[in-house]
Amino acid sequence: MTVLDARELNRATLARQLLLDRADVPALDAVAHLGGLQAQEPQEPFVGLWSRLRAFDPAALSDLLVRRDVVRTHLMRRTVHLVAADDALAWRARHDAMLRQRVLGVYRRELDGVDLDELAAAVRAVMADGEPRSMAGLARALAGRWPAPGPRALGEMSVAALVPMVQLPPRGLWRVKAGVRNVVLSSWLGREIAPLSPDRSDPAGQALVRRYLAAFGPAASADLRAWCGLAGLPAAVAALRGELVSFRDERGRELLDLPGAPRPGPDTPAPVRFLPAFDNAILGYHDRGRIIDDAHRGLSVAGARVVLVDGRVRATWIVEADTVVVTPLRGFSRGDRDAVEEEGQALASFLSDGDSHRVRIAPPP
Repeated sequence: MTVLDARELNRATLARQLLLDRADVPALDAVAHLGGLQAQEPQEPFVGLWSRLRAFDPAALSDLLVRRDVVRTHLMRRTVHLVAADDALAWRARHDAMLRQRVLGVYRRELDGVDLDELAAAVRAVMADGEPRSMAGLARALAGRWPAPGPRALGEMSVAALVPMVQLPPRGLWRVKAGVRNVVLSSWLGREIAPLSPDRSDPAGQALVRRYLAAFGPAASADLRAWCGLAGLPAAVAALRGELVSFRDERGRELLDLPGAPRPGPDTPAPVRFLPAFDNAILGYHDRGRIIDDAHRGLSVAGARVVLVDGRVRATWIVEADTVVVTPLRGFSRGDRDAVEEEGQALASFLSDGDSHRVRIAPPP
């Protein structure tokens, strides 16, 4: 079995994530290809798409939210993702059990004795009037019947797990700050969620595996679980084996992939790219060593925005007033510094609509 080293896996990841060459595709196609973008920080997906698409217009993504072509919803790993509406409807039932278990993992004591099916029915009854509600507002409406859990546990279980919800615009629109208002997913889209198939081969899971490998492969089963949070996909993987190709990484793990998917050579040039907080190019793997050093792995879960140099995390970045400030994790070569400054200036112009913004490279710690 062919062994792929870390650099080969890095280049495959960059290609699948549209980070080798900016793509000439509509924003909706990019969101769908990527399997959604993590979006608990509402403005971060705009930077994620700017780094991946040529001539990206942030108004196009805002329009997709307003037109209900994409939605903000709790999905993979119980985090808020910006996903294509069709994917939200197709994938949500496959995530139901995981979402319940993850919320229970946080609030098991508070929710002890609460019949979750009864709670779900009560949530649907409250939301049946179609009025958007905050998590706290929904919890208050339920507290008379379930006073013990407290508003946080009651609200999060209701919104993030029991009843599929979406977060309405203006939250998530370009340069708009707005609180979270929730409505039922099927009501917002005017379509019902696809039910989970009783087929033991798990066709919904198979579709999810294919989509993951298209955007993240070659990858191990543990990487797939890390991306979606689902543990119960072995039947889907087994059913697909005949159409997949296999590799091994340098640790001996089996990696699966779609046969025709791009796997560029290890010497393929990788341009500087600025990634937003919690980007799935990093979080979408159990083994993140293909893109970030183990010593810096904590950055990927701390919400740091990072800079890729030669395909790997080599710096963090923030915005201070009118300046994009880049802090290297170690020193840059002259060529790398020039490339970071050039891409950083382009990002500064994007964030400021061409106004006078600049980039500054701070000394490494």
